[in-house]
Amino acid sequence: MPRGDGTGPFGGGPGTGHGMGRGGGRGRMGGFGLGPDGNCVCPSCGKTVPHQRGAPCNQMTCPSCGARMTRAR
Repeated sequence: MPRGDGTGPFGGGPGTGHGMGRGGGRGRMGGFGLGPDGNCVCPSCGKTVPHQRGAPCNQMTCPSCGARMTRAR
């Protein structure tokens, strides 16, 4: 129903939806997850092993040299 004061209705423009463009790709604990697939790689010797779901790469040790693994993108 028009108000007659020339301001128009509220919330009709673009970008007024809830959560538009926010939080895309966020992982657990506020980090950015890379998904269940991929590899873990050793920054010291370069050895790669398949990533195991539920086990962060940075909590795994390299089977060759014992260094902490990192996630390959």
